Amino acid sequence: MQKFYLFFFSFITSLLLFSQDGQLKALVGGTLIDGYGAEPIRNSVILIEGERIKAVGTLGTIEIPENAEIISTEGMSVLPGLWDMHVHTMINGHADYKYWDKTYPPLFKDVIMPASAHQLLMAGVTSARDLGAPLEESIAVRDAIKNGEIPGATLYVSGPFIQHKPYPGTEAFRWGVKGPEDGKKKIRSLANAGVDVIKLIDHDQMTMEELQAVVDEAHKNNLKVVAHGHRPEEIRRGLKVDVDCFEHTGLSSAPKYPDDVMQMIKERTAQMNKGPLFWCPTVEGLYNYEYVRDNPEKLDNDSWHLGLPDSIIADIKESIKHPDRLPYFQLTPSRRPTLKTKIHQLLDAGVVLLIGTDSGIPMKFHSQSTWNELDVWVNEFGIDPMYAIRSATYWPALWMGVADEVGTITPGKYADIIAVDGDVLRYISLLQDVDLVIKHGKRYK
Repeated sequence: MQKFYLFFFSFITSLLLFSQDGQLKALVGGTLIDGYGAEPIRNSVILIEGERIKAVGTLGTIEIPENAEIISTEGMSVLPGLWDMHVHTMINGHADYKYWDKTYPPLFKDVIMPASAHQLLMAGVTSARDLGAPLEESIAVRDAIKNGEIPGATLYVSGPFIQHKPYPGTEAFRWGVKGPEDGKKKIRSLANAGVDVIKLIDHDQMTMEELQAVVDEAHKNNLKVVAHGHRPEEIRRGLKVDVDCFEHTGLSSAPKYPDDVMQMIKERTAQMNKGPLFWCPTVEGLYNYEYVRDNPEKLDNDSWHLGLPDSIIADIKESIKHPDRLPYFQLTPSRRPTLKTKIHQLLDAGVVLLIGTDSGIPMKFHSQSTWNELDVWVNEFGIDPMYAIRSATYWPALWMGVADEVGTITPGKYADIIAVDGDVLRYISLLQDVDLVIKHGKRYK
């Protein structure tokens, strides 16, 4: 009998939650930053019906239906759900890639990647571009989230990296290219499997014929191409073949981008017929390393434990117990001072920057990375906070081709909305503690 009552209580609770998620909601009183970049709307009202936004206005212009569930956002900043345009859901902060890649692939699909996506969502990241993971697992986790089977940020996945030759032991998620026809074949395989984007790495090691074949085949299949910008020749070649977005600030500890690279970038941004040139610089992992190294108590935040079994949590902790000794970051003190210069070179050249973090790299967790990236942009590099927010909302949705569905708070679009207590345009770091997370009309936090 006791089991019956427990079951009945659980059933009724689930029914009530479902009913709440399905009914009309009204977010009332907050300061709305809608994603378009205009002056925020004070005393805002957002009506949500089912999965979508029904109306947007103010207390003076919108009548709130009597049957609406009223959610007060008084004193809060309300904005579109954030995007992170460079995450790795198959990793979660462990410091030894070789060990991780050998040990945990059997748990990628059912444990690790779902946990990463859930952590992103609870941090206010409602959409993310997942760049580099095994193909079957990427598609399965993306679709499970899309179908409502598991909670998580909406994922746009690349599946395996495309490169000249995979590193030993990484063949499951790095595909090598041997000639132009093989490159086309690999892209068609990914397209037929249903990936959302193509990810290039080390493409300066490909022949130009191979690289052009890969990019052309991707575009032929309506897939955009994301390419690393770690080395000058990667950027030069990427610009020549019309890749759609560059990743990372790159160039190791070199103080700035070479003049010839900058001239090529400026010539590309001047071509209005091609649209903006996009770049995802992923700076916070490098910029904040020394602070995290010297203040390791920051690693004790248990938000990154969500969805992970105790054994994996313990394994990750053990791998990062000496932050000062990690080989991954030994050159970082020399790289860090160059980041601001490179960011402003790109901005001055007319590039559109996108928020992305490389989340999942050593000591960088999906629950923390995105707000840290925004914080570094605004408080360390002097980037306008509205620009930064649009780089995490409006522009990513436009780049992914889904701006008619998400990216701004607009009637008819999906209700992907977050809210934080206080003024994020003055204090961007408030995003480290998102109070309200709604995705597709469902409240998760």
